[in-house]
Amino acid sequence: MNKLKLEYARKEKGISTEELCKAVRISKSAFYRKINGKSQFTQGEIQAICDALALESPMDIFFDQKVS
Repeated sequence: MNKLKLEYARKEKGISTEELCKAVRISKSAFYRKINGKSQFTQGEIQAICDALALESPMDIFFDQKVS
């Protein structure tokens, strides 16, 4: 997961963290655990974030490829 890209998309749309959490139906603490890699977003949560931020695809944010 690319935390910086998610933050950029959220700020670009003018949506607060609280508003995004309401749209996803999770608490702020759960949201922060997920963006910091302590737990994973569910498919439904990823879809809700894409809808709230009007993202065409979750690939860049949630499925960031690691190249070695």
